[in-house]
Amino acid sequence: MADLFGFLTTEANAVVAPYHPKAMPVILEDREEIEIWLTAPTPDALKLQRPLKESSLQVL
Repeated sequence: MADLFGFLTTEANAVVAPYHPKAMPVILEDREEIEIWLTAPTPDALKLQRPLKESSLQVL
């Protein structure tokens, strides 16, 4: 058996864009978003395909 995975990207926010202007991974921030992603109808789940708020990221 093979372990497979994938990830969803979206446009880069202002924090990520200087390092990778083309795209950034979609990051789900809480359990409610994870539940929506896993169980909601596709149009509702795809609303989560958006850049993370700049205030949620920090460059180290």
